[in-house]
Amino acid sequence: MKIKTFIFNPLQENTYLVIDQASNECMIIDAGMLFDQEKQQIAAYLQDNNLQLKYVVNTHLHLDHCFGNGFLFNTFGVKPLAHADDEDLLRFMNAHAAAFGVPFHEEPQPLGGYLAEGDTLTLGNEKFEVLHIPGHSKGGIALYNAAQGVLFSGDSLFKMSIGRTDLPGGDYATLINALTQKVMTLPDATVVYPGHGPTTTIEQEKMYNAYL
Repeated sequence: MKIKTFIFNPLQENTYLVIDQASNECMIIDAGMLFDQEKQQIAAYLQDNNLQLKYVVNTHLHLDHCFGNGFLFNTFGVKPLAHADDEDLLRFMNAHAAAFGVPFHEEPQPLGGYLAEGDTLTLGNEKFEVLHIPGHSKGGIALYNAAQGVLFSGDSLFKMSIGRTDLPGGDYATLINALTQKVMTLPDATVVYPGHGPTTTIEQEKMYNAYL
């Protein structure tokens, strides 16, 4: 399995391209590309490497994580998947973009389906379990691949920090509870790929994360 990280849009969001090299199937986690150059960068990578885009997954539906959903549907025909509890955020995407001064003026791309706790996505022989991690948003999820020891945490867990909980739908106690029960119980060697910033491990977060 190969993981390629792109840093997109003014909010410096991590967009992950996850590739099963045996089958050339791939998925994009948090399509943050906003500008044409960013969109073409990821499209060219898929096309140059003969990759088959199977899933577009949003760990949550804050605007910086789903700017590129419409582009990916229009280009590759793949609709995004996310937790149902975040779907209402799409209605406010343009208003939030205006508030942040971000030049996003498209009709938000509707979801193609929902992901919930315990669901599994497969790329070739790779399996990714969906964990519902509310608190940063109501429908926040993480994707966990036990065989490879990797977790895509969205904005729930960062290196030595956690996601903010002061936005609509956020709740500090809910986030801490979800992280404590579902994330910090994963093996220490698990590598965490967050929605912003550098990677970390569960062991590092147990040792140094003051919130946990």
